[in-house]
Amino acid sequence: MPEIIQSLDLAVDRMLAAIDGPLHVGAPLGLGKPHRLLNALYGRIGRDPGRRLHLYTALSLDPPDAGSDLERRFMAPFVTRHFGEDFPRLDYVQALKRDALPAHVEVEEFYLQSGAMLRSKQAQRRYASLNYTHVARALADRGLNCIVQKVAASGDGTRLSLSSNTDLSFDAIDALAAAGRPRPLMVAEIDPRLPWLGGEAAVDAGFFDLVVLPPAPYPRLFALPRQPVGDAEHAIGLYASALVRDGGTLQIGIGALADALCHALALRHTDNAAYRRVLQALDPGLEQHPAVVASGGLGPFEAGLYGCSEMINEGFKRLVEAGVIRRKVVDKLPLMQRMNDGSASALDHELLERDGEFLHGAFYLGSGEFYDWLQGLDDDTRRGIGMKRVGEINQLYGGDEGLERAQRREARFFNSCMMATALGAAVSDGLDDGRVVSGVGGQYNFVAMAHALPDARSALMLRATRDAGGQVESNLRWNYGHTTIPRHLRDLYISEYGIADIRGKVDEDCVVAMAGIADARFQGELLDAARGAGKLGDGKATPRPSGMPGASDASDASGEQAATPNTPRHLREALAPFRADGTLPDFPLGSDFTEVEQRLLKALGWLKTNTSTTTKKLRTLAAALASRGTPDDEAMARMDLAQPRGLKEVLAARLVGHALARAGKR
Repeated sequence: MPEIIQSLDLAVDRMLAAIDGPLHVGAPLGLGKPHRLLNALYGRIGRDPGRRLHLYTALSLDPPDAGSDLERRFMAPFVTRHFGEDFPRLDYVQALKRDALPAHVEVEEFYLQSGAMLRSKQAQRRYASLNYTHVARALADRGLNCIVQKVAASGDGTRLSLSSNTDLSFDAIDALAAAGRPRPLMVAEIDPRLPWLGGEAAVDAGFFDLVVLPPAPYPRLFALPRQPVGDAEHAIGLYASALVRDGGTLQIGIGALADALCHALALRHTDNAAYRRVLQALDPGLEQHPAVVASGGLGPFEAGLYGCSEMINEGFKRLVEAGVIRRKVVDKLPLMQRMNDGSASALDHELLERDGEFLHGAFYLGSGEFYDWLQGLDDDTRRGIGMKRVGEINQLYGGDEGLERAQRREARFFNSCMMATALGAAVSDGLDDGRVVSGVGGQYNFVAMAHALPDARSALMLRATRDAGGQVESNLRWNYGHTTIPRHLRDLYISEYGIADIRGKVDEDCVVAMAGIADARFQGELLDAARGAGKLGDGKATPRPSGMPGASDASDASGEQAATPNTPRHLREALAPFRADGTLPDFPLGSDFTEVEQRLLKALGWLKTNTSTTTKKLRTLAAALASRGTPDDEAMARMDLAQPRGLKEVLAARLVGHALARAGKR
């Protein structure tokens, strides 16, 4: 049995005594990171320049910070309520953001919290660009000598669950052994708030050398605030949902696009008539789209789906509850082959129902409600969820490839990207100046796997435009100075304006298809760039979305694109009835914001867009000063602007009141 102690300082003493020389410490990404233990270790090493610390990790989660005064007024009360007053921020993260890590401490991450470290030179210099499945090998190369991990404990303490993070611990130990290196010191921090998951995630307590049970109170688990889903996100999710084949396999990423996809899949299954009405309004010809005919469908899920994703998140909770995720698999190749070819016996079905699992993941991360759901699972549902090492989830080779191929029939891999080129390359993790926004993670793994499985598809989802310093820019580019997914792995792309199926297509057809899902304002320049490069013939037809008339570049008197297919206005008008009747809600998977905060989110978003340039700021301020709209007293009180004091607060109150009135009309 391992030594069990309650003191964090004593745990650090034991770690320093057990390891000679520099510490090469690995910590799980996301939720499995033991914040309090890491802070104690960092604090001790920080005061001792004679002892070097190399920390290898990813996704070091940190509650959001406010920028402007209005952001502070909104964020401060929310952050306190949502994360709790005692949430232990990671001290090394705060130092990284200030470029203040001491010289004898290095932090190396292979995936960054999105956008959080763009200004940190220390974080950017020590970023490791790695496929998720290559991290264990890299850890062995670096001489990893300690792993610290947050765990859940059984009632008698004899068993521990790696729970949220089975992803890399097992793989790292095996990689060290294969390299002839000693097993690392294994240190667990028990968190009573962490949900227990069994199966491969559960180990004997002796798997660890040291178990730390810090005294109460136990801070809340880091919960991701669920973000609002707008028209563009809902449209992308709806298009993507039509590419999923009943009886198949599903992998999804995280964020508003994934939330919208899961909502659409649940709607397809639970209220198929409403689902088809929305699709008819969005794109009358969608059911005849070649990619939908070849790879998807619009009907309910009679057989159900098997979920196989590196991350289990909020969307999978919804899909399990809705009965979409329910197709079970077992680790028995002959049985899976019989299930696939239709020769399974009644006994086979009985064995599958008894022993099978319907959802596999390498780590999980989500909201507080999601963690409560995991804590309160009934026994049957809990047995249906299996946590696996990332080497089993994100790739086919290295394990039982035949079994994994049999389990992952009709796989659909859905991930998000920031930009895509007209020739099919994707930009998902970095900028053209070399700075890293997030990381490659498992995206390349899943895209490549889609090409390795005979009936699988990879779909990369992206918004057609973005706001850049007050200007609208296209996310469908002719070229960009950074690539995450190379063009030779091109497959399916989805924007709010449709589906581009470019797998195996020649460059000219690829350009036309990608322009077809671009915003109408940017289609012309994209096609002109292609013609200039000799990739598009002069007589090639302008792309038209499926079932829609040709796009127009005409604008109305307000400067907004007229009601033509590939425009925000057309999209807004098509989805407006379903936004109004609740079919497409702002928070389809639930919200962590109160009703008044939801109104304020819309208003502050509108205000940010309409004050992004000096001209817009002056125009909006003038309109706010002239506005005579009815104030939202509850919202103004929530922003502490009900009784403004001084000119600055008076102006802020007028701006917020004006934004509330304008956002409420959209």
